[in-house]
Amino acid sequence: MKTTKEKLQACEKVMGMHVLLADPCISELCGKLGFDFLWIDTEHTAIDYHILITHLMGAAASGCDTIVRIPWNDAVLAKRVLEQGPSGILFPMVSTPEELDFAMKSTLYPPLGTRGFGPIRAVDYAIMDQEEYIHHRTVEKMIRMVQIETKTAVDNLEEMCKNPWVDCFMIGPCDLSASIGHLYKIYEKPTTDLIRSAAQKCRDAGKSIGISIATENPEQIHFWYDMGINVISCGSDTSHIINGARRTLEHLKAL
Repeated sequence: MKTTKEKLQACEKVMGMHVLLADPCISELCGKLGFDFLWIDTEHTAIDYHILITHLMGAAASGCDTIVRIPWNDAVLAKRVLEQGPSGILFPMVSTPEELDFAMKSTLYPPLGTRGFGPIRAVDYAIMDQEEYIHHRTVEKMIRMVQIETKTAVDNLEEMCKNPWVDCFMIGPCDLSASIGHLYKIYEKPTTDLIRSAAQKCRDAGKSIGISIATENPEQIHFWYDMGINVISCGSDTSHIINGARRTLEHLKAL
């Protein structure tokens, strides 16, 4: 069975969902359902470092990979998350080859990168062999994603695809639509044209292309997959709770 990273490198279908709430039982429970990864969001949520480590423990108990989105392309923010040992990291708002290079180097130790040394949970609290972690885990096993959220990023994507370290470019459709003056109009032609262009550039370069969507609507999911997007992070703990509860309530009201 292929790992999530191997699927990404082969541009195969990869499925995830978003974790927004604080309770680590969410990651333990949803991790058992069969998603390839859980996207744990620290950009727009109240999940802090202490809450994050409990989510990582919950997901580890379920055997599911974890991708942590940090709030910004910042080496210090990346370092504190990486020390906790997620399967991968996601950098938002990466728009140029230089910004991408900066992000990737912050995940790698010298001489490949600039990451400062001091892993804790990432090395099983020093039970793991340090050389194994430095030269194998961080180089070959870590999943590295960046978000494409501006027209500038789409324009630069051909050059950005040449970076050997990034495993997946994830479209952030809302911010991408905002960058062209159409905030939240993600299914309108100006935005879908940009996303279609980004998907084609990634496919031509042999890179995985993904999208983050809130909807659980099958037609909308198919819309993106049929466009050639192979990585879909779909729905969240909050939307799954709301939609499941709403459907049940509608059934009860119909009695």
